[in-house]
Amino acid sequence: MIKMYGIKNCDTIKKAQKFLINHQVDFEFIDLRDNSIDKTKLQTFVDKLTWKELINKRSTTYRNLNDKEKNNITLELVLKNLTLIKRPVLVINNDIMVGFSEKSYLKLC
Repeated sequence: MIKMYGIKNCDTIKKAQKFLINHQVDFEFIDLRDNSIDKTKLQTFVDKLTWKELINKRSTTYRNLNDKEKNNITLELVLKNLTLIKRPVLVINNDIMVGFSEKSYLKLC
C-alpha cells in the first residue's frame, strides 16, 4: 500500500491524488496537519533522502525562516513546521518519492 503524506488543500497533492485515482492506484492519504508525523517517521524520510530533496524552499514557511534556521535544518525545526516538507511524499514499501511528476508516477501503475 502506498502512503501519501501532504496537506489536503495543496494543489500538487490534488494533482497527485487525481493521477493515482485515474490510474486506479490504491493509496492512503495522511494529512500532515491532521495527523502529524513523529520524529522516527521523519528520520526515515531523511535517511532515504537529503534535506535538500525533502525541504520545499519555495514555501512561505521556508522563506520566513531566519538564515540560521535555513542553514541548519533539524528534525525539531521540521516537526514544528511540517509545511517545510515538499509535497507529496510517497512511501512505497521501503522507497520514498517526493514531489509529483507524471513520468515518475507512471512507474507506480
